[in-house]
Amino acid sequence: MPFRSAGCNPGMENTKAAAWRWAEENDLGLSPVARKKMLRTRPELWISLIFPQASQPHLDLFCQWLFWAFLVDDEFDDGPAGRDPGMCEEAISRLVGVLDGEKPLVPMEHALEGLRERTCRDRSPAWTRQFRRDTAAWLWTYYAEAVERAAGQVPGRADFTRHRRDSVAMQPFLDLHEITAGIDLPESARSLPAYIALRNAVTDHSGLCNDICSFEKEAVLGYEHNAVRLIQRDRRSTLQEAVDEAGIQLARIAERVQRAERELVEEMAAAGTEGPTRAALERCVRDYRGLVRGDFDYHARAERYTRPDLVEIDRRDALSPHFAV
Repeated sequence: MPFRSAGCNPGMENTKAAAWRWAEENDLGLSPVARKKMLRTRPELWISLIFPQASQPHLDLFCQWLFWAFLVDDEFDDGPAGRDPGMCEEAISRLVGVLDGEKPLVPMEHALEGLRERTCRDRSPAWTRQFRRDTAAWLWTYYAEAVERAAGQVPGRADFTRHRRDSVAMQPFLDLHEITAGIDLPESARSLPAYIALRNAVTDHSGLCNDICSFEKEAVLGYEHNAVRLIQRDRRSTLQEAVDEAGIQLARIAERVQRAERELVEEMAAAGTEGPTRAALERCVRDYRGLVRGDFDYHARAERYTRPDLVEIDRRDALSPHFAV
């Protein structure tokens, strides 16, 4: 890990309390099992490591997004919708519809409507399009995985890398970073190849780090969409050999982050990027380093990843009341 820690936001405990209040206010009272899982997940820790300098209102908003996203993740990774493409398609279609302004029907949709309105209220059309695209792309990965499970298919490693870039849900949080950084990148900056490469490398690092730390938990659940598992299958290796190979790949991705940073400097010079746009891109470079390190540190601290022995298999055959119409 070549990047230094930027520390943890001092507002973490306040954000944790605000997230649980928000859940209750949005009728997202969790079952005892789901509550234990969320407490072990510690969304307030991840968001505080990723955004160590965010204001309390921004930290609270981003943590509520993350709380909501973990509820989605647990429903579609572990619950029945992840095994039933039809059930998954219907639920995801409704969530994406609410993202596009359709009327919400159930608690998770009402919560999404509130998050969307608070987040996009003062953002530019370009930023809103980017955030919508990244969030919808993440949501639809659950449907893709449900279909592959039902078909008895396992993705190849190259295809999975592209899929994981959306399924890890880091891209929407890179968009949210612009809010707390006080920037709004123009389309020209978003289109720079090195900026795209930088975002992809940051996202790939998070996805692989998550897979390394989640492998044991996901093996208990029979979940195959994991890079370590795919390496093990592809190489016909032992688990330790697969973990070692994944660790080597993780280090190479960190090198990609650094290479993209250097190339971005060259591309800004070639494009004549100056003034606020150059300052905004330089802010992204600085903050993304801390974001990569914060994500790395979180996975070593949250019981969601450090205690696979606490995993409880979800045997429901219907959506939770938060999602079901």
